[in-house]
Amino acid sequence: MTGLTTHVLDTALGKPVQGLRIQLMRMNGEEAQLIKTVFTNDDGRVDGGPMLAADEFQVGQYELLFHAGDYLKGTGAALTDPPFLDVIPIRFGISDTMAHYHVPLLLSPYGYSTYRGS
Repeated sequence: MTGLTTHVLDTALGKPVQGLRIQLMRMNGEEAQLIKTVFTNDDGRVDGGPMLAADEFQVGQYELLFHAGDYLKGTGAALTDPPFLDVIPIRFGISDTMAHYHVPLLLSPYGYSTYRGS
């Protein structure tokens, strides 16, 4: 499979993150162009296939903006005001338009991690 996918898991609660808004941006230097906005399903994934399908892939820099603050407030977690984490940007490069890029987010109220998955 080629394309761009993501998956969001709440490591504090040990479950997928449902209803999280994610914006996909294409970077042109420091300028960001919105490509699409999606929401995670009950499995923490995006419905409808890859966020970027093979025919939309271009070599370049991209950014996923994970709007975690609203989700975290909804979990009932004890958060500061303002919350420590709100919008989490993950900037990454696509260098091979024939490859699959999976950019998951492991989330908790006070930390997150990501990696290039398969």
